[in-house]
Amino acid sequence: MVATAVACAPVAERSTGVVPAAAATSETPEETLAPLFEQALPNIEGKTFTSATVDFPPASRAAPHRHGEAFVYAYVLEGTMRSQLAGEPVRTYHQGENWVEEPGAHHVLTENTSKTEPAKLLVIFITNTGDELKVPDPRG
Repeated sequence: MVATAVACAPVAERSTGVVPAAAATSETPEETLAPLFEQALPNIEGKTFTSATVDFPPASRAAPHRHGEAFVYAYVLEGTMRSQLAGEPVRTYHQGENWVEEPGAHHVLTENTSKTEPAKLLVIFITNTGDELKVPDPRG
């Protein structure tokens, strides 16, 4: 097998659009997104693969947001999450379960259901190269 080198931008160069919980101004704690790996897709020009973990402290929730034109896959590593996309019912996901978000989806609810235990997601983004991973939606 021959290995092919593919240019990969350092993860630190990418804006996530997420405010760490310690810097949040609201009373409800927010999530912390930590990119793990980012690489331009060698067979799809203009697209980038990014993996990240998202930590949700007890009783935390994400502000309503979008992921631009990204296709998103989320897998629950720890805990139980409640999630809702605009126009769909609220769903609860336990450790080992997953969901997808189509490009342009409006994520109106993402929360850790536990008041005492943290939750954690593994999230995969397929984005237009250079796009932010998360864009807050002030309209809710």
